[in-house]
Amino acid sequence: MYAVVATGGKQYRVEPGDILKIEKITGNVGDQVDFDQVLLYSNDEQVQVGQPRLEGAVVRGHIVAQGKQRKIIVFKYKRRKRYRRKNGHRQAFTAVKIDTIEA
Repeated sequence: MYAVVATGGKQYRVEPGDILKIEKITGNVGDQVDFDQVLLYSNDEQVQVGQPRLEGAVVRGHIVAQGKQRKIIVFKYKRRKRYRRKNGHRQAFTAVKIDTIEA
């Protein structure tokens, strides 16, 4: 059994027991999270595709961690112009463990 959910402008294929790193959402560790934008649901016999989403389908999970990704370096450079800019960025994320898929 799996589903495709949309959150944070991205789409994720999830199964019960998966740990999903998504864009940061508000909440504390242990809080329940419901994803109601379910685009596709499949149990082993049939596949349901929403247009654009399935009504009444919910993916439930709970927050495992709130944190930041590893740092990436953004370096801008123009040759012969003495132009250099070095910047770092750490994207915030929320780790969610998927508990159930209800369709």
